[in-house]
Amino acid sequence: LALADGRADLAVHSLKDVPMELPEGYKLVATLQREDARDAFVSNQYQSLDQLPAGAVLGTSSLRRQALIAARYPHLNIQPLRGNLDTRLAKLDRGEYAAIILASAGLKRLGLAHRIAAFLAIEDSLPAAGQGAMAVEVFDRGQDWLPLLAALNDLPSELATRAERTVSRVLGGSCQIPLAAYATLLEPDAGEQTMRLRAMVASPDGKQSVSADLQGPAHSPELLGREVADTLLAQGAQAILAELAQMAATGAE
Repeated sequence: LALADGRADLAVHSLKDVPMELPEGYKLVATLQREDARDAFVSNQYQSLDQLPAGAVLGTSSLRRQALIAARYPHLNIQPLRGNLDTRLAKLDRGEYAAIILASAGLKRLGLAHRIAAFLAIEDSLPAAGQGAMAVEVFDRGQDWLPLLAALNDLPSELATRAERTVSRVLGGSCQIPLAAYATLLEPDAGEQTMRLRAMVASPDGKQSVSADLQGPAHSPELLGREVADTLLAQGAQAILAELAQMAATGAE
């Protein structure tokens, strides 16, 4: 609202939290260079997920992380983790959790990288769409200074996150869906830049999941994102999404 009524000229957001469909007038004009997109394992007692004993309480605010970890570590007691970063770390320090999972980028940006006991490999914990990237948003009134913001844009980060957000947009991604999407640019082949896009949809308990791993021209990120989303749907993502919608509706009653 501050953008719309002119109290702010621009806003900087974590792209992971920006809605896939923006209201009319709002516009993303730059994607800053991406930070580390990996998830981080944070604990005062243990050095990795593998060290956690059966029944250990693991905190996470993300259904995506919950699903991915539950699939590999069904013996853990995964519990919701709420609050801002300081609150979450305080809950860990009070002993409410044996370990918690947070975004590496947030910890690094706030000078808390020393709290990270281990990084979760991309292959084991595929990031959420846009994770680790910051975006500049404006309310477009045709301001003549808007083109100046293009200098802030990091093209590789922009292309990658556009592909990821397309997957999420097609599948109706939100914090209520365990959905991951992560794109990387590969070395140019015969002069053409190629992008690799990996994505996954799972049930919250991790027992059902579908995944896709495709490559395509980097200059058409939305096309690749649509192809990956269609592949997930063809493999059964729609059934998982329908079950999640039913669970959400039942919980709201």
